[in-house]
Amino acid sequence: MESIDRKTFIASAGAATLAATANTTARAASDVVFLSTWKWGVEANRRAAEVFSGGGSLLDAIEKGINVVEDDPNVTTVGYGGLPNAEGEVELDAGIMDGTAHRAGAVCNLHKIKNPISVARLVMERTRHTTMAGGGALRFAIAMGFEPMQLLTPRSLEAWLKWKNAPHHQTFWIDGEHHDTIGMVGASGGNVAAGCSTSGLAWKIPGRVADSPLVGCGYYADDAAGAASATGDGDVMAGYCTSKHIVQKMAEGMHPQEACRDLMRYMAKTARDLRTSMYCVIAMNPRGEIGALSMNAAQPLHYALWRDGTGTLHTAPHYLS
Repeated sequence: MESIDRKTFIASAGAATLAATANTTARAASDVVFLSTWKWGVEANRRAAEVFSGGGSLLDAIEKGINVVEDDPNVTTVGYGGLPNAEGEVELDAGIMDGTAHRAGAVCNLHKIKNPISVARLVMERTRHTTMAGGGALRFAIAMGFEPMQLLTPRSLEAWLKWKNAPHHQTFWIDGEHHDTIGMVGASGGNVAAGCSTSGLAWKIPGRVADSPLVGCGYYADDAAGAASATGDGDVMAGYCTSKHIVQKMAEGMHPQEACRDLMRYMAKTARDLRTSMYCVIAMNPRGEIGALSMNAAQPLHYALWRDGTGTLHTAPHYLS
């Protein structure tokens, strides 16, 4: 048998190790599935898949995917450039949850920090708390190294001034609009995670918190069953613990799509404005099977799916005929 010198052996072993690592990474990348709300979820999913295939965890992927939307000034319902409250201040809410450890972190009414999902994750990982709000959340973010900044863009400031100067402008001492979010769920290797980020309703009463940062409402994740997220009229949806309801139904054996339908059946018994208000949900079980549904055709849900290395955009079916 031909002898192999030590240098050649080490080089060969190193090459084999690199090849094995590359193959493992490729398998992990093909195994992961991401599901996000709205058209901006396409880029969020792509970034999440990039982070995951580069060796990041499922939580890393969810966080960094949502960061893409938070950083985009053209998305006026999330992060930087989000439409402000009635006083012209952008208030952000976000939450993230690890389905393996059953730990969550959230921030509410966060000012001057454009990436609330990242602050929420640090609440989960660096404190014994689950939720921080307002000035305390801002001080925590600064202590963690985040830089305060002006979150109003010229576009969002112009929109607020137009609303403010209208003689009969809409207020939330009843009614409103602009309540989209970025909700994201992911699954790989039997693990699931979920996250949600929003600037909430435009022109909202300062201090308002709806479903997005609340565990079990805007997001929920459990490796034993799946993950879910919600978007729409959060002041109504918070009363139905939408994401927890869906995950519980998946735990009972329902397919994610049927679990979403069961949630809509439950809401339809008592929720207001069923044919005009926005009530939308997404869900995924640990096997990567998905569900997505809106309550009505007037407020359709567009969702982004990343599977087998490919991103696609879809329109969810609606519950009411």
